Amino acid sequence: MKIEAPTVGPLLGYTTESQARIWLRGDFQVVNGGYRRAFAAVRLRVKGAAKFGEPQFVPLLPHFDMTGVSVFTKLKEATEYEYQAGWFFAEMDVQNLDAAQVLDWGGIAPVGFKTGTAKATAARAYVVGSCRYLLRLFGGTMWDDRGDKCFRSMQEQMDAGRSIDGLVMMGDQIYADDLNLVGQDKSIDDYLCRYRTAFGQAHFKALTARVPTYMVMDDHEIEDNWPAKATARDWVTLYPAAIHSYQIYQCSHSPLYDVGKDGRLTGTLSKFWYQFQDGCCDWFVMDCRNERVWSKDPAARRMVKPAQMKALLKWLADGSGRVKVIVSSVPFFPDLKSDSDDKWCGFVPERTQILDFILGEKIPKVVFLSGDVHCSFSVELTSPQDPAFKVLSVISSSFFWPYPHMDEGDFLLKGALKSSSANRYNVGAASKVHSDDNFTRLEFDPQGVNISCFERKGVALGKPVYRKYA
Repeated sequence: MKIEAPTVGPLLGYTTESQARIWLRGDFQVVNGGYRRAFAAVRLRVKGAAKFGEPQFVPLLPHFDMTGVSVFTKLKEATEYEYQAGWFFAEMDVQNLDAAQVLDWGGIAPVGFKTGTAKATAARAYVVGSCRYLLRLFGGTMWDDRGDKCFRSMQEQMDAGRSIDGLVMMGDQIYADDLNLVGQDKSIDDYLCRYRTAFGQAHFKALTARVPTYMVMDDHEIEDNWPAKATARDWVTLYPAAIHSYQIYQCSHSPLYDVGKDGRLTGTLSKFWYQFQDGCCDWFVMDCRNERVWSKDPAARRMVKPAQMKALLKWLADGSGRVKVIVSSVPFFPDLKSDSDDKWCGFVPERTQILDFILGEKIPKVVFLSGDVHCSFSVELTSPQDPAFKVLSVISSSFFWPYPHMDEGDFLLKGALKSSSANRYNVGAASKVHSDDNFTRLEFDPQGVNISCFERKGVALGKPVYRKYA
């Protein structure tokens, strides 16, 4: 039985020192009014080993767009592995397959990756960014592939010896609204088609097959500035289609799902924020869209639910000693000079609650990462209440945006940050603002982070900026 190449993927998701999750999509085939049974097949070996281990089989179900996630556990820390991933149709129970004799893997090229580390002093290199616009051309018969060049440049850096321990995509992985110019995606079929196209581009596929990839949504996975313009009808039509496809393509390979006794992912999602750890970094990936409550009255707004806020503060104060990296799809700071209500500036009490907690508990090594605003730079936050207080903000956007970008004149890059408490916070030490399509490489160590921005074709944008946490 021939193993077929994935129609989308494979994509390497949540990866630790002992676990890896591998996602892929197969395809449909209708027979006698029903869908044929299909299964993902993935097998793994330590790089250089003579044989692959026994394959894992995962059902590919129509209501998940024929996608599935294989979970490998009991892996060795900081070790190079390689895998083969594909799929096949089968009418029989896969438990009865003699995989070594029956399955033909000849058309599936091995892909390499490296497991993470639990060593709290280990330096880590992550690439981050957001906002990859795929211009739909000629009524959807063609799609723009210029946004794929960022991922080619990341691969070229890896091939030149610059390791990447993870890729973090901070929102707007798709533009389902097409800027309200061509036509908003409305049905589940519309959304799934867009995801297949975005995740199926060549360089994106090649990179995410090799590098642990983490994602969180922003507004354009649904519509611009969601939910500020949402109607009652949008909540029962547009939103369910957007969220179901988001769970399939962005959440399913993340840390959100537990692993059951049978080694497969289990459960249903009740939240979209999550945590993970790698080397010297603890990560908290916030959900700043789905829990948001919008109102013209600032006092009635909410960015996150109490449970997410409680979990974030508990995580900040856990005493791990690692760098605390917080991913927020919209900028935490600095603020824009105008039209900031969609960012944290429009939710000052919650932002102040987080900052006051960091200040009061004297939590060190806090770094906020965000995208959204179509330019990239870094900035620091200090407080006269405590000379040791310092929080970093790194903004990285966009992977590709074919229209005018923001620049330094759009931001309040120095001076007091809006606060709802007696504590004062001052923005300063801003880097150069890069208004080009780009991605950002972050090299974390226990003392600081080296920040490098690259134009989407790989050209360095200025010199790297090294920022100490304190």
